[in-house]
Amino acid sequence: MKTKKVPERRCVGCMKPRPKRECIRICRTPDGQIKTDPTGKMNGRGAYICRDVSCLEKAIKGNRFAREFETQIPGSVYEELRKELLTCLQSSDSASGGGIIE
Repeated sequence: MKTKKVPERRCVGCMKPRPKRECIRICRTPDGQIKTDPTGKMNGRGAYICRDVSCLEKAIKGNRFAREFETQIPGSVYEELRKELLTCLQSSDSASGGGIIE
């Protein structure tokens, strides 16, 4: 049988390729808003980031989202992204059982 290829995306924080399911998509919508896309199906240009706050901080410090989205991003948007990323991480932890193995 043929093995199925796992789609990979490059994290804009650490610049390493990761499986798409391990990343969170950040999207610039057609009307110019920037927000997290937990479903991965939102219309607009997307950039991917690891499920790690340190990668988000590297991307912000290196101004990588502005380059990926080809637009200037105000600091308030970065604060919203931090909050949304933490919310996504908490919801994925609770969905997976919080990492507790019985």
